[in-house]
Amino acid sequence: MVGEETTSLRKRPSRSGENFEEKEDERKPSEESLGISSNGRIDIKQLMAKKIRLTAEAEELKPFFMKEVGSHFDDFVNNLIEKSTSLDSGGCAITSFSVLEGDKNYRAKDLRAPPEHGKIFVVRRSLLDELFEVDHIRTIYHMFIALLILFILSTLVVDYIDEGRLVLEFNLMSYAFGKFPIAMWTWWTMFLSTLSIPYFLFQHWARGYSRSSHPVVHCLIHGFLFMVFLIGVLGLGPTYVALAYTLPPASRSIVILEQIRFIMKAYSFVRENVPRVLNSAKEKSKIVPVPTVNQYLYFLFAPTLIYRDNYPRTPTVRWGYVAMQFLQVFGCLFYMYYIFERLCTPLFRNIKQEPFSARVLVLCVFNSILPGVLILFLMFFAFLHCWLNAFAEMLCFGDRMFYRDWWNSTSYSNYYRTWNVVVHDWLYYYAYKDFLWFFTKRFKWAAMLAVFAVSAVVHEYALAVCLNFFYPVLFVLFMFFGMAFNFIVNDSRKRPFWNVMVWTSLFAGNGVILCFYSQEWYARQHCPLKNPTFLDYIRPRSWTCRYVF
Repeated sequence: MVGEETTSLRKRPSRSGENFEEKEDERKPSEESLGISSNGRIDIKQLMAKKIRLTAEAEELKPFFMKEVGSHFDDFVNNLIEKSTSLDSGGCAITSFSVLEGDKNYRAKDLRAPPEHGKIFVVRRSLLDELFEVDHIRTIYHMFIALLILFILSTLVVDYIDEGRLVLEFNLMSYAFGKFPIAMWTWWTMFLSTLSIPYFLFQHWARGYSRSSHPVVHCLIHGFLFMVFLIGVLGLGPTYVALAYTLPPASRSIVILEQIRFIMKAYSFVRENVPRVLNSAKEKSKIVPVPTVNQYLYFLFAPTLIYRDNYPRTPTVRWGYVAMQFLQVFGCLFYMYYIFERLCTPLFRNIKQEPFSARVLVLCVFNSILPGVLILFLMFFAFLHCWLNAFAEMLCFGDRMFYRDWWNSTSYSNYYRTWNVVVHDWLYYYAYKDFLWFFTKRFKWAAMLAVFAVSAVVHEYALAVCLNFFYPVLFVLFMFFGMAFNFIVNDSRKRPFWNVMVWTSLFAGNGVILCFYSQEWYARQHCPLKNPTFLDYIRPRSWTCRYVF
């Protein structure tokens, strides 16, 4: 024992010596990396050269890193959500991936996912809120503000030169929002009817379904009454008010867009809750799953078209953020006013002074591209970002992915999915999936065509009522060119060239829409008919305006 201890004590200095040598070896490369010469002095030139080399290498790695993060982050989040859903439901969740990749022997009708396996809501910020924290992106926002200031100054200077005084009038704005009280009374009527009739109709059906001796007749009666409400009350009522009271375009837009929103909300409420009642009756449960009025009321104001009993919530309300969003909405309205005042009105004011021809049409389209693109950006920012985020903040609504990075789209299919996520979710879960269930998986193209047709008809209906004439330019662009681009420029296109093509077609399409509808609007203002018929309502007036006096 004494010999072993003596041996161990003798070995200790040697180990400490080895550690000291290792530390010396570790220190030598660190000193070399710092540019320390043999005499202990720091070589500044060598240090700066190494710093420049490391900076250059970091700059080379930065784009690859950002590209990898951007390409994999969305997939990672989606896969994480899918896995969490399967875990919550005991690993038996039927997700969209399992439906599409399931056994080929089953038809799509047999694999129809129940409503609870639809859209999953999580707490997340809007993409622009995250991007605006980057100084480079926020500078683009500042550039648009600077352009608005120039529009205002241009209008004031031109008015002062022409009139000899500052003309602070907003005739176009006051005209567009004319008869605003009628629009508001119509909105209140739609809101109260949507709050009361679908809810109590569903409640009466749900509580009487299990006790009814004729459940099929019971369902048919309530389904018929619900369709009468959707078509007769929400469908025809607001349209009649807009046409009978000759509401101006902006006031009509409020009525018609809210009409469409309430119809989609009421349908989602019924569509999500009916299967729950049927399952409850099948299991012979004594508890009827009827949502509370407060849950339905919250859904009517929540910035989503997919009903859930509960949504992820944020802890507090940032009222300063809410005020800023509404301020930006009003700023976008004035921005669009100055765009119409400075870029659109001079272009279309004298429409009947020159005959309608291909030359006039081509010049009109190209002159309309710039204001059309600006209006597209402003409508996106004002509604999909500011307006929806303001209501989400007031309601503590957590999931604020109202849009995705549509500006990076290299295919039209991706653009349609990311431009307006709120409407896309409704179309995907209630239109596309139901059409796919009806047509079966083999006719996927038929389901997609049906969704395009529904969307195109609704868009054209809104424009026809808001502008008070039928001119199916948007329907043709959406239904034919948009549908063709959806198959031609599909998700297999990943190169930056296709992103350029998507932007080019978007610019051209917005120019065509603004040109055609503005020409038709001014033609009907300058060339009115004394006793118009129904054919005059659908016949383009801009083609023959110069002959009518």
